[in-house]
Amino acid sequence: MFKRTLRRLSAMNSIVFLLIFLFFGTIIYGFVAYRFFDKVDEAMLLKIKNYSIVDGKMVPYSRSRFLFDPRIFILIRDDRGQVSTIFPYDKDNMENVLELIADVLPYQFQTRTIENHTYRILDVPYRHPNNILDTERGPVAVKALIAVGIVDSEVASLHDLLIVIASGLVIGMIIIVFASYNLARRSMIPIQASWEKQQQFVADASHELRTPLAVVTSNAELILRHPAHSVEEESIRVTNIIREVRRMTKLVSNLLTLARSDANQIEINLAYVNGNEVIETITELFIPLAEMEGLTLQVKLDEQLELMADKERLHQLLVILLDNAIKYTPPPGQLLITGSKQGNSLVITVEDSGPGIPTEDLPHVFDRFYRGDKARSREKGGTGLGLSIAKWIVDQHGGKINVANKSGGGAKFSVVLPAKINK
Repeated sequence: MFKRTLRRLSAMNSIVFLLIFLFFGTIIYGFVAYRFFDKVDEAMLLKIKNYSIVDGKMVPYSRSRFLFDPRIFILIRDDRGQVSTIFPYDKDNMENVLELIADVLPYQFQTRTIENHTYRILDVPYRHPNNILDTERGPVAVKALIAVGIVDSEVASLHDLLIVIASGLVIGMIIIVFASYNLARRSMIPIQASWEKQQQFVADASHELRTPLAVVTSNAELILRHPAHSVEEESIRVTNIIREVRRMTKLVSNLLTLARSDANQIEINLAYVNGNEVIETITELFIPLAEMEGLTLQVKLDEQLELMADKERLHQLLVILLDNAIKYTPPPGQLLITGSKQGNSLVITVEDSGPGIPTEDLPHVFDRFYRGDKARSREKGGTGLGLSIAKWIVDQHGGKINVANKSGGGAKFSVVLPAKINK
């Protein structure tokens, strides 16, 4: 599926870049052609308008620079339709000239090619009142002046430009295809990673739900085999069912939280929060739990730990970290929560005296469903989602969370939250 999508995306990018290349190439060629012929056309028109008949002779009004353009010559068409030149002209070439100007329409620039030479032609009716010109054939009435300009150099330049554009297009297409493929492949990396992550998420969720469902089903079937037994006699199986249902409830709740966070459906309600109050409240809840596990929980807080945060999410974050620390710290052990102000940030740490986290597991502790010791995690009721939710909460507050092993043993989770969040 991804290979097919990659090919389609590469082809689409190539076509788009090719069309852009053709569009700009056409514009450049058209503009250059227009400018080349525009200058020639202007010179032809001005040269025609610069001549008039005075005392039977064709004379220029002024000594304009266009008069001396050797590429442009002027022809006369008289009232009998005969064409002649006002300057000495090679009579042997008049045949070609007549062929060149045949069927020329007035006031329309036309381009024609004869004997490998390209000409621009303009026929302008003669509008001056005195139109009688003395010629070798006698007086003739001038009906029109015809300007003929040789544009071989312009055509050659346009031909060279076309070759350059075509060559650039061929080379560009090779580069475009290569670049399009690489761009498409790079753009597919996060999509493929997201897809694989989603697939893994679904597989892990199915696996996590399969075990408690199997426990519930097997215990329920065992109860059904002894319908005469009392609840007390089946208390162990009922307890197993309740425990697994609670695990599933917690798992589904965590999955829902992550799914809603991925869809950006969870709003973070920021307000000024007293960090001391939140941490002390959580500590009061966990001190009895720690004592039941044979652990000691200590708190060290600076004064006035205020920050902009979602109080409920901050509470959830600390619950996850403390719950995680209690699960993986064997008795007798110590837990330590610290809160301090460092510049414009609030730093909260949760430390334990447990065995720490294997070095190979450290980069993955915040991954969904990741558990280093799966058997022990399942025994403790872990699902591998708590730290993922913790990281999401910290990210939503614009903070950072990391974990490291302490030199004396145990793990240390550090959370850095900005005291103020600029929206």
